[in-house]
Amino acid sequence: MLTQAERIAEFANEPIQTFADPESRQKMEAALAAERAKFGAEYDLIIGGRPVKAAKQFVSRNPSKPDEIVGRLQSASAEQAREAVDVAHRAFADWSRVAPQRRAELLFKAAEAVRSRRYEFDALLVLEVGKSWVEADADVAEGIDFLEYYGREMLRLGGDQALVPVSGERNAMRYIPLGVGAVIPPWNFAFAITVGMTAAAIVAGNTVVLKPSSDSPVIAARFVELLASVGVPANVVSFLTGSGGAIGDELIKHPRTRFVAFTGSKEVGLHINALAAQPQAGQIWVKRVVAEMGGKDSIVVAADADLGAAVEGVAASAFGFQGQKCSACSRAIVEAPLYDEFIERLVDRTGKITVGDPADPKNAMGPVINQASRDKILAYIDVGKREGRLVYGGGSAPADGGFFVEPTIFADIPPESRLAQEEIFGPVLAVIKAKDYDDALAIANNTEYGLTGSVYSNDPAKLERAAREFHVGNLYFNRKSTGALVGAHPFGGFNMSGTDSKAGGPDYLLLFLQAKVVSEKVQ
Repeated sequence: MLTQAERIAEFANEPIQTFADPESRQKMEAALAAERAKFGAEYDLIIGGRPVKAAKQFVSRNPSKPDEIVGRLQSASAEQAREAVDVAHRAFADWSRVAPQRRAELLFKAAEAVRSRRYEFDALLVLEVGKSWVEADADVAEGIDFLEYYGREMLRLGGDQALVPVSGERNAMRYIPLGVGAVIPPWNFAFAITVGMTAAAIVAGNTVVLKPSSDSPVIAARFVELLASVGVPANVVSFLTGSGGAIGDELIKHPRTRFVAFTGSKEVGLHINALAAQPQAGQIWVKRVVAEMGGKDSIVVAADADLGAAVEGVAASAFGFQGQKCSACSRAIVEAPLYDEFIERLVDRTGKITVGDPADPKNAMGPVINQASRDKILAYIDVGKREGRLVYGGGSAPADGGFFVEPTIFADIPPESRLAQEEIFGPVLAVIKAKDYDDALAIANNTEYGLTGSVYSNDPAKLERAAREFHVGNLYFNRKSTGALVGAHPFGGFNMSGTDSKAGGPDYLLLFLQAKVVSEKVQ
């Protein structure tokens, strides 16, 4: 058994598979076939460790082939949501007293269990949310990282914290858990973010009601089952599926809900923040909200940039997972001397992206998540045709029933236009011409968001200036704006991008803890 110090010191990011070797490809093909064989299975609510049915059900569909039903889920009622919080509240008394070291060990066991079931979760991410093989494995690897990292963080924070000595007193400060949390993850990182927010909450000693997106509930159900299989007590994580409108507000308003961890849109995040701020009858605390709410992320290409590297970084950031990442590049801000050549080379690079069912590894881009998302993206493409110049894409593809949208590039987009200001959450890129570097930085800061950004430049002075002036939570130099690694790139943004939660960093667990100081006078 490793010591606590060894556990903390040994953390390293889980390697991401590229599926270049025949053995890994065969395992992935087998996992896809195995998951297809389970299509249509029914998943219950889990309340206090008990499987529970609901009066109504809904289905989760494969966005590449919407006729395929990945799973059948329960539509929880408001009454069941309230019951789940009450059950979690009762479970908190025991779980909060479990030693931090034991809670951390359960996360390490969960990480090992995910490794042993890695291809299963990879396949689910391909089939339920439309990720490519590599994007799916990166999602699973990040979930493993969260389990390993937050377990180590709890070992670091689990004992007495250092205080300034005072003569004649014995003083101690210890971090204690908050209570019941509503964890509301998104569909776009259906494994990693679900795992990360849930693991952080429970390793800190809290109990959780997990309400996943209705577009990715099967992945979440399998993770809850995995937690139980490694020994997490059955009443520590309850599992509710259904409409956010029907049960989300009930979870947030409940007077015994102590905190809400949310990742999703700005509109929903602001609604949660406002609702949580309203005290309910019997509530004795100010509810804490941990929110990551999206972005309108820019990559600045300076006149002295390595143009080939910039084109590759923008293409990867804009069109990886169909642009459905809060960190995706949706604006390329290019200095005038490189503008025309940049567009020409980016169009050529984008033309090499294959679009189709990601179950076939030859396809780099899969579908967007659902019909409503595709309709919204196509509506923004119509806006773009009025605001700028369409230079690539602009339509649905291929026409085989899936929710596919072509990678789309607009040039000559005005910095204040809708396409340059509003989060689209799809494979649509606005290219904006900047007069010079001053203008480029001013444009980069002109949105209400502040999540990620990148600068391509070979001038150290320009990079240093961007470090001071480009106001985002995660800023990258001469690399893409996506792909934050746990421990290396603590993730979270400014302004309307959320509460700067810095997931995967040393501050994150503190959001799920509170400090208690005990002082004793001694002779």
